[in-house]
Amino acid sequence: MSAAPDLPPARALRRAPLGVLPYDIVVLRHDERLLRRRRLVTAHDEGFLVDLPATSGLDQGDALELEDGRLIEVIAAEEPLLEVRGPDLPRLAWHLGNRHAPCRIEADRLLIQRDHVLRDMLGRLGAEVREVSEPFVPEGGAYGHGRTMGHDHYSGDLGQLSSHVPGHGG
Repeated sequence: MSAAPDLPPARALRRAPLGVLPYDIVVLRHDERLLRRRRLVTAHDEGFLVDLPATSGLDQGDALELEDGRLIEVIAAEEPLLEVRGPDLPRLAWHLGNRHAPCRIEADRLLIQRDHVLRDMLGRLGAEVREVSEPFVPEGGAYGHGRTMGHDHYSGDLGQLSSHVPGHGG
């Protein structure tokens, strides 16, 4: 018995909310949700090629659009994280941001990827830190949808920056 052929390639990205039910889902970790060209496998074990025109950060609820119009929704996978709590969360968030650490910011906690150096720093700053396993959906960039980019992506000209923000420029 031969394996089923792959689904058609996905060459387009649709941002959440979709407004329609997807054909299937693909579950990806934070580091796997930055891609341009890669073969992925859906939750129902169907393979497909992602071949986007540019490297894109995929968010929870976005979808990859197959050439035949079907949508494969992106779901954030559970991954090992650090939960950060403390009496001065804005100060702790500032220190994490100063180190360009992706961070999910909630009213009473911060979530970051596990990192022993950041864990030690946060402990010295008085934070309560514990290991958790949850989907990781950090804050997006300040200039648009998607991931934060390092300082080298902004040279003072918003025209240049726009080329790094999906849906804004080239």
